[in-house]
Amino acid sequence: MFTYTVSVSTGKQEFAETINDIYLTLVGTERCSDRTLLDKSIVDHFARGSIHFAVSNRWKEWRPGFPMSIDANSSTELPLDIQFEAAKSVDFSLNYITAIRNLGLNKFLKLSSWKDIADFEKIFVKIKNTVSGLNVSEYVMQNWNKDYFFGYQFLNGCNPVVIKKCMNLPDKFAVTQEMVEGSLDRGLTLQEELKAGNIYIADYAILEGVQANATDPDTKQYLAAPFCLLYKNSQNEILPIAIQLSRQTTAGVGNTVFLPSDNQYDWMLAKMWVKSADFSVHQLVTHLLRTHLISEVFAIAMYRQLAAVHPVFKLLIPHVRFTIAINTAAREKLICKSGLFDKANGTGGIGIVEVIQKAMKSLTYKSLCFPEAMKARGVFNKEDLPNYYYRDDGMMVWEAVKSFVSDVVRIYYGSDETVQEDEEIQAFVQDVCFSGMKNCPKDCEFPNSLKTREQLVEYLTVVIFTASAQHAAVNFGQFDWFAWIPNSPSTMRKPPPTQKGQVDMKYIMDSLPDRGRSSWHLGAVWALSQYQDEEV
Repeated sequence: MFTYTVSVSTGKQEFAETINDIYLTLVGTERCSDRTLLDKSIVDHFARGSIHFAVSNRWKEWRPGFPMSIDANSSTELPLDIQFEAAKSVDFSLNYITAIRNLGLNKFLKLSSWKDIADFEKIFVKIKNTVSGLNVSEYVMQNWNKDYFFGYQFLNGCNPVVIKKCMNLPDKFAVTQEMVEGSLDRGLTLQEELKAGNIYIADYAILEGVQANATDPDTKQYLAAPFCLLYKNSQNEILPIAIQLSRQTTAGVGNTVFLPSDNQYDWMLAKMWVKSADFSVHQLVTHLLRTHLISEVFAIAMYRQLAAVHPVFKLLIPHVRFTIAINTAAREKLICKSGLFDKANGTGGIGIVEVIQKAMKSLTYKSLCFPEAMKARGVFNKEDLPNYYYRDDGMMVWEAVKSFVSDVVRIYYGSDETVQEDEEIQAFVQDVCFSGMKNCPKDCEFPNSLKTREQLVEYLTVVIFTASAQHAAVNFGQFDWFAWIPNSPSTMRKPPPTQKGQVDMKYIMDSLPDRGRSSWHLGAVWALSQYQDEEV
């Protein structure tokens, strides 16, 4: 890739300047460059005289294997039209420090273990949900260790996208009929329950082999890649019935399966390990990759290929307006080397890169289509899996967005041929496919062209839903679900148990985040759950 320095001169006479956006396209014998907005400072604009601008492609690979991102190292390098407005300015360092101070956590930043589960109440803050008026976090604190509530969170917690129907047990999962028969209340065998569609699983295989956070040489941190088997009982509750924290190559060898009938400390810690793995997958895959980074790809391609007067630009801009700016701030302060993410999270350090790289290998376009995602996990049918409000509400929002997008598309596109002939739209989807998502596998199925109005409607619905509804569902409830540390440990400081009967409360407390990491965790989920007063 070449970078050209272009000299743009304005006249020297009075009023020989402009505050308008000026775009540049370089035309060569073989191809044209992208249409590029020439950046300008808010003071100088295009003032009289000569100003030099560097013109590049605006795509950058921030980390190998990631979706492509904006070609900027800091928020100040962003073009003015995609920077935050003053009221929306985001500084993760300032937000976290403010959160630590506002929540009164400064005195707990010393790195030492808590002595008992009740000690976490010392940093627990009761904040009512500003939308519902409910105190969800307090309910979590009171019920976090109950099996029914543990299972409920797979449906309607902050990461309701992992649970899937299980028809066949994974090879490395050593669970047997004898282990779980006491948890099955229909009088059926495990195989019969599997065949009946009453068994579900949360599989955190993506964390297998990932290097745990090693940014603090004084504190060893650990990761696990658990299996959690879940059972829909006759009362339609989702209950955990078996948890395996290791996955040896030979089934049953060294793979201890923890059960509800085990002693309370073994079972409690096994569930904590599942929730810790779930927290890591939520932050890096569900939240960062599948809302923020994907939306940034759509946003950059939109700015590069669609004119501001294009009806699709106008349709999309409210939903991706600040995506590039907030992601740039995150790369600058939050998920960078020695960034704030490293302070409290087991997948900090190299783990961030390893998890995203693995998640990219299974990312597909269809997995961003909400109905298709539900069907792929076997959770689409309401009769099969009732009380799954994330699915039910998500389907209503998806259909509402799709209906609105369809109406807009049919105003501007009278036929499928008009979609095919729209060079800007075709360039938009090509840019996403070949540039922004070039690190996806070849079978990721991101369209490189759109041939019908129906395809355009689905594509634009994906963009809007991902950046708005999906992000809201997995982001703004973080304080509600994650404020009570034992319910969502951000890291574990002891290795997962390999045998039963060796865990006591001291081992559990030494495993959970210490005072400092607990404080940073709480400050983080508070800061990430905030939004502007004027946002809806």
